[in-house]
Amino acid sequence: MSSNDKQSASAGVQMPSLSEILLHSEEMPWREKSLAGISEKMFWRDEETGASIALIKFAKGAGIPAPHSHASNQFMYCLSGKYEYTSTGVTLLPGSFYCNPKGNVHGPTIAHEETVVVEVYDGPHYPQKPDWYTDERDAH
Repeated sequence: MSSNDKQSASAGVQMPSLSEILLHSEEMPWREKSLAGISEKMFWRDEETGASIALIKFAKGAGIPAPHSHASNQFMYCLSGKYEYTSTGVTLLPGSFYCNPKGNVHGPTIAHEETVVVEVYDGPHYPQKPDWYTDERDAH
């Protein structure tokens, strides 16, 4: 038993168990979101906490149309493309890591070329479904 397991057991805290997951992302279809030009491949989601890991693809010219904040911390790693937060000029390029803390307002955004990012949330994505999504799944 590791020291973390011992600490959790002694504190009476039940740690969630994870099963191994192996996905071949190139074999997964892209799911189009209800905002034109944005699609995802959901790798993992914790339905209890809202935490998730996904591959997100933005077509050239696509983006999030308005300033917004998230209900948890957001992390992005850019695999390809060029993706800009237009109000601040923060631009993700291949190899860029971006962290946006819970509650911080950012956006709007635009993809200057087709862009693919790994996006991680440590809890729910939005406090409520943004207006630009018509499908509730797109806000999770």
